[in-house]
Amino acid sequence: MKIAVNTRLLLKNKLEGIGWFTYESFSRIVKAHPEHEFHFIFDRPWSSEFIFSDNVIPHKISPPARHAFLIYIWYELSLPQLIKKINPDVLVSPDAFNTLHSKVKKLTVIHDLNFEHHPEQMSFLFRKLYKYYTPGICKNTDRIATVSNFSKKDIVKHYGVDENKIDVVFNGANSNFIPISESEKEKVRNDYTYGNPYFVFIGALNPRKNLARLFMAFDKFKHEGQNNIKYVIVGEKMYWSNDIKNAYENMSYKKDVIFTGRLEPNQLGKVLASAIALTYISIFEGFGIPIIEAFNAEVPVITSNTSSMPEIAGDAALITDPFDVNKIAKAMKTMVDDEKLRKDLIVKGRVQKTRFSWEKTADNLWESIEKTINSKP
Repeated sequence: MKIAVNTRLLLKNKLEGIGWFTYESFSRIVKAHPEHEFHFIFDRPWSSEFIFSDNVIPHKISPPARHAFLIYIWYELSLPQLIKKINPDVLVSPDAFNTLHSKVKKLTVIHDLNFEHHPEQMSFLFRKLYKYYTPGICKNTDRIATVSNFSKKDIVKHYGVDENKIDVVFNGANSNFIPISESEKEKVRNDYTYGNPYFVFIGALNPRKNLARLFMAFDKFKHEGQNNIKYVIVGEKMYWSNDIKNAYENMSYKKDVIFTGRLEPNQLGKVLASAIALTYISIFEGFGIPIIEAFNAEVPVITSNTSSMPEIAGDAALITDPFDVNKIAKAMKTMVDDEKLRKDLIVKGRVQKTRFSWEKTADNLWESIEKTINSKP
């Protein structure tokens, strides 16, 4: 069989959530199925590290699809032309977009519908792009995969998709996230926080991640405790909104906030494993990979009571209201003060993490690909 895959988010040294999903899934799928031919489709020169085996044939089509208008051109002009030449049995698109102008069988991975719930968190053009594409994709694509039961129900609710057309394909976590020794933790703390304990945030710095309230909550936590605890913020500034900027600038304890920027997976794993807890208290998530990464690193988690996060965390995290600064600050204090709770959450995390792995992701996505190929025209 010929399987075409949209791999435009496989970017060297710039893998984000969907990029990691694509990388971890297809690095396994192509090797597990050497009898099939995989056509990886990029929007810029590809890196050899993404050509995972001999049965992968790379293609580059223009234009580089980052701007909303260029994304439309890439999907509706360039991609259909290439698909016509390749003539694949299926086109898999892991990034929620897909061409509406090709008769090839299509599997589209829709990770979440954040733009429906919080349109204010996106730029005008990208909001319009998602609003245009998603209903058409839900109608036009042969199957949909998504990363949580929450997102599946959300897609059914918003677009009336038959739930039997949607497969749940959970995310996994990078193998770099493992427990480390106390001496290694001490070295990490010396490198990043002058030897002090710290909470850690991991993610793109944008309004969806609730950074403004996290800064206010940490400030309140510090004000009430007068402790030496720091806050390590890992991630690139994607959309440093005025709310985030003002919340940070108005902090009394902003000197205790350390921005690392983007970290490579190996170093990120060590920074996470050395933290008191991960604070992953987003406003909305389709999954929340850092939750599982923390479980793998045996680090307690504070997360939100909204969207998919309670489903992914189960009983292995301290759940709080992401819209209540006082409750977030209280959760931070509880996590610091209650050693038994931290230990209990780590034990429960060891159990919860067994539900998720990239091997399971790849196997489940392959099943979804086969269903798509075997579906009736």
